[in-house]
Amino acid sequence: MASPSPKSPEQSEKTRKYDRQLRLWGDHGQAELEAAQVCLINATGLGTEILKSLVLPGVGGFTIVDGKVVMPEDIGCNFFLDLECVGKPRAQIATQLLLELNPDVRGSYVDETVEQLLENSPDYFNNFSVVIGTSLTEKTLLLLSRKLWELDIPFIACRSYGFIGYARLQISEHTIVETHPDNQMSDLRLDKPFSSIKEHVESIDLDKMDLKEHAHVPYLVILFKVLDAWKEAHDGRLPKTYAEKTDFQEMIRSRMLRDEQGNLEVEENFEEAVRAVNSAVVPTGIPPQVKEILEDDACINLTSQSKPFWIMANALRDFVKNEGDGCLPLRGSLPDMTAETSSYIALQQIYLNQAAKDAEVVFRRVQQLLRQLNLSSDTISEKDVKQFCKHSSSLFVLRGTSIADEYDPKTDIAEKIAMNVEYPESGMVHYVMLRGVDRFQAEYNTYPGVFDDQVEPDIVKFKACIAKLLSEWGCGPLSKDDYVHEICRYGGAELHSVSAFMGGCVAQETIKLITRQYKPLNNTFIYDGITSNTTTFTL
Repeated sequence: MASPSPKSPEQSEKTRKYDRQLRLWGDHGQAELEAAQVCLINATGLGTEILKSLVLPGVGGFTIVDGKVVMPEDIGCNFFLDLECVGKPRAQIATQLLLELNPDVRGSYVDETVEQLLENSPDYFNNFSVVIGTSLTEKTLLLLSRKLWELDIPFIACRSYGFIGYARLQISEHTIVETHPDNQMSDLRLDKPFSSIKEHVESIDLDKMDLKEHAHVPYLVILFKVLDAWKEAHDGRLPKTYAEKTDFQEMIRSRMLRDEQGNLEVEENFEEAVRAVNSAVVPTGIPPQVKEILEDDACINLTSQSKPFWIMANALRDFVKNEGDGCLPLRGSLPDMTAETSSYIALQQIYLNQAAKDAEVVFRRVQQLLRQLNLSSDTISEKDVKQFCKHSSSLFVLRGTSIADEYDPKTDIAEKIAMNVEYPESGMVHYVMLRGVDRFQAEYNTYPGVFDDQVEPDIVKFKACIAKLLSEWGCGPLSKDDYVHEICRYGGAELHSVSAFMGGCVAQETIKLITRQYKPLNNTFIYDGITSNTTTFTL
């Protein structure tokens, strides 16, 4: 019996283990995830749920900073703890149990409060990819916000409070190449054909084909052929209006072959061409958000401190002005078509070759820029440039705001709150409640409603906190007090069902930041566990 052949890379244990997520962010995204180091502050029920959803897909490593011991109330909201853990360091127990989920992940813990850590080791957070804080007091939150904003490290502050979930992303600048848009238009260049596709289309004569050959011509070739005829009759214009596109579709149908009785044959490739008119026969242009990136000061005025994204953007800008003739590099991918395999592959190869040529031009320009900036030539690889060019039509830059600035009453946050808080069902009301909880905790060193015999007095105190906040923001009173009573009824409790939902959401946003794929939230997320509604808004 012959010995079994070695496993291919596609069949490796690692590939099988992470198969589903590799389909989402690819090998390069997985490599970024496995190189990341995440810091979690406070191993609450929410905190451990977030780490669970990062450990399972294989984050490189994590560190838990938590100076508390496990209390009986932790057991009810944290599935990673049991009664035997009571009295033990919460960070240590959570770390041990989380590491059991995935042997590929490294984990450690620091058994002291974040305030002590910042005082004793002010540079502690310098090397983390992302820092996540749960159930932070206002004082600690602002301290961390300022420190991480200064270090330019992404920070996610989140909370699970009764039936309310909250997450706030703080990031100075986040650049994304692979945004994975839901409905991306094909890049076919029907209105601006490049030389090699022109030659290929001209070499095909539809009139000399039999029915079998005719019915297997890729619909893209049909569109090019008919569009040439249309432009000759319309001064070089594309069909724009509904009536013009209808006429153009009829021109396509008229090119179908006829049987002996003179009836049109039903050819699927021609019908595909008709259906593709609205999506494919469009002017080739640069999306507005990409134009903004190419005109951004960070793109135009490069320095030795410029990020690779902006260096590639500058090279892309140069390409658009010169070789690209006002267009971005060709993406190089084609949609599926009814065609002979050889015909489709030949067409696909033409697009791939042109995309490679465009990317090569951009890469040469990138190398020139690196030399001018006195940076190493391997700072940006050819693979990076190809990826950048392939996704150049969906580039995205997110510039955020500091949480500490959000808490400054002099900012324009008051206007944003006033616009939304008038509506009782708005998620902004929950945001106001949580800010009131912070204010209450700062003044009374406890949360409203924690002690059963103090619920009624706490309601009065909490109303006063909310009224004071609204007054500072220049807002009128809330339309009803139901939310105030509900917050006091929670008594600072954390519900595992809410934490589990929020844990998945925050872990997802963390992975977006680490892999630099998909657009992260901007910047505040509220979950109402009673109605199961979510709200996002920018503060």
